[in-house]
Amino acid sequence: MNLLGLDRTGLERFFAEHGEKPFRARQLLQWIHQRGVADFADMTDLSLKLREQLVSEASVLAPEVLREQISGDGTIKWLMAVSGGNAVETVYIPEAGRGTLCISSQIGCMLNCTFCSTATQGFSRNLSSDEIVGQVWRAARRIEALHGEDRRITNVVFMGMGEPMLNLDAVRPSLSLLRDDLAYGLAARRVTISTAGVVPGIDGMADGDEFALAVSLHAAENELRSRLVPLNRKYPVEELIEACKRFVRARARRSVTFEYTMIDGVNDRPEHARALVRRLSCLPSKINLIPFNPFPGTPFHCSSDDAIFRFQEITRAAGLITTIRKTRGDDIDAACGQLVGKLLSPNQRRVIVQQQLARQAVAS
Repeated sequence: MNLLGLDRTGLERFFAEHGEKPFRARQLLQWIHQRGVADFADMTDLSLKLREQLVSEASVLAPEVLREQISGDGTIKWLMAVSGGNAVETVYIPEAGRGTLCISSQIGCMLNCTFCSTATQGFSRNLSSDEIVGQVWRAARRIEALHGEDRRITNVVFMGMGEPMLNLDAVRPSLSLLRDDLAYGLAARRVTISTAGVVPGIDGMADGDEFALAVSLHAAENELRSRLVPLNRKYPVEELIEACKRFVRARARRSVTFEYTMIDGVNDRPEHARALVRRLSCLPSKINLIPFNPFPGTPFHCSSDDAIFRFQEITRAAGLITTIRKTRGDDIDAACGQLVGKLLSPNQRRVIVQQQLARQAVAS
């Protein structure tokens, strides 16, 4: 059993089944996630007998890095191997005083948003909790190797490949580990789960662990949003906004962030901004305007700077907090909506995975 994805409750259950006390779970959490130790033999405050038992019955296995790319702005993108010959992408974005890790929750995505490169890759499967948390574990080790203590992960966003709300069985324990003081100890406002609008998922997470909610909205009216985000046909904007209201009320959360990709001539006109104001006027919210990031084969183009600033002015004048996201890592296709993109086809990814596994076999 891979213990990397087990939260405190899961580890306590594991040790109870092996006749051990619950405090063993606390020890393992610190060894694995805080100290980055994957070899049970090095966990010196465990008895020799227990360490030998763990070696024979369990493991701590994180995804292996197949490819690492470093952008001119310091952004790092990793292609990480997961089981079945698949791979996912994970992105680290360093800024002054913070370092944000964007992680994936699925291999590909099934939602077919028309402006997203990831959607063009198709869908393979959900990631397991150890594959999700393993991205954080592996990234933390690589960042430390590259930069020492100068940089670290301060924020984690579920904004990589896939729809987190369609993989709650794995996302919940992953979130628990990210929030646990004995693991990564991130505050609620530093862990963000982004959804394209899966209403049952939002409701299902409303009374669970604390986290920040981001909604990929991109249009305030149903006709346009259904063209951009086909999921809107199942969960229309009105239902989505009501779910967000319930989420805010559940634990007096401060607000919901709405992500809005700015696409030239499609959703960036003043009337679109005014429609967004009307839609969000009754909900504590923040708007994050995202310049569209192009990818091969897309018919869309990024809005002009003037259009983006005009859109921002309209929403700000109505009292809505509105920021413009700075594009990061676009030279390595690590910007929002670009994951996988033109980097590798599915067949190329499988070849790289096979090559990596062959190298590992020779090395061993």
